[in-house]
Amino acid sequence: MHADDVRIHQAKKACVLGKAWFLNHTAERKYPDALIDGKEATVDEAIAAAAEHLYQADMPLVYGMSNTTCEAQRECVEMADHLGGLLDSHTSL
Repeated sequence: MHADDVRIHQAKKACVLGKAWFLNHTAERKYPDALIDGKEATVDEAIAAAAEHLYQADMPLVYGMSNTTCEAQRECVEMADHLGGLLDSHTSL
């Protein structure tokens, strides 16, 4: 990411959807970067908490992916396999 105080100007490693999203948003900070149990946290703390919840789940569901790239879907499949969970999309509803 390359940004100034207002805008993101480059998103080198983002996928096509991510690049479009990043380049069309301002850098204003309206909300905390992450929350844990309703309290502000760092992104690293939130990722660690989410990972702990996923690893402790009996059979986590990785769901959605209707507007994601093939690369992101591949990562979701890998995550579901790694966690021993299930993978589903909105088309099953």
